[in-house]
Amino acid sequence: MRLILLGPPGAGKGTQAQHLVAKYGLVQLSTGDMLRAAVKAGTPLGRQVAGIMASGALCPDDVVVAIVEDRIEQPDARKGFILDGFPRTVAQAEALDRMLKRHGIGLEAVIELRVDEAALIRRIENRVAQMTAQGQQLRSDDNPEVLHRRLTAYREQTAPLIAYYQRHGLLRSIDGMQAVEDVAAQIVRALDEKPGAAKAKAKAKAKAKAKAKRAKAVAANRRSRAIGKKSAPARKARRPEIARKPRKAAAPHAGRKPKANAKSTKRRR
Repeated sequence: MRLILLGPPGAGKGTQAQHLVAKYGLVQLSTGDMLRAAVKAGTPLGRQVAGIMASGALCPDDVVVAIVEDRIEQPDARKGFILDGFPRTVAQAEALDRMLKRHGIGLEAVIELRVDEAALIRRIENRVAQMTAQGQQLRSDDNPEVLHRRLTAYREQTAPLIAYYQRHGLLRSIDGMQAVEDVAAQIVRALDEKPGAAKAKAKAKAKAKAKAKRAKAVAANRRSRAIGKKSAPARKARRPEIARKPRKAAAPHAGRKPKANAKSTKRRR
């Protein structure tokens, strides 16, 4: 099973990924974790993206695609994996599709966690407060200003992925504001749907909407015709037909004699 988790920063993607790993035996591939590990290890890639990550901006596509492709080639990812934090743009999604096709594999579902941004900011602030109280080290991007930039980047660049994967019949939208256990249960139910079930459901909904629109147009046409039939007698009553007088025969012109019949003239001769 190969999945993608979509959602803004702090939507709970990491938590839900852990549930899926435990249930299905998958490998969680978090681009954020991989990039942070590279920064911590001081690798050339880590030094390249350190400043970008600290500012809250998105890393270049070629860098992220390269690190993901290298990771999915490892043996533990062959059984299945969950991509968390990748792709972030439609361009990355298209690059991912090409990459998976080269490996002879494809995605089975894309899980979208829908959340309210205002509530999301409060959730992040609470998490930072808890980490601070416990003496845990905060990440450089755990502050309101950086979070605002990341949410803006998500809306502008990542949100179009929802339409992209919906067209491909892979999207499963989940209410991420529920309790963690409820979100996990809803994800499992969505994954248990047969392949193409979501696309078929969307197609059936569009078909039913078109049918209702046609029925409404037919009903309106029938009402219009019924009103026309009712008003016809009224128009006739208002305009009664006038009886026409018989036309008189035209009188012969004065001074002219009627023409004689040729046969009667010949007999008289």
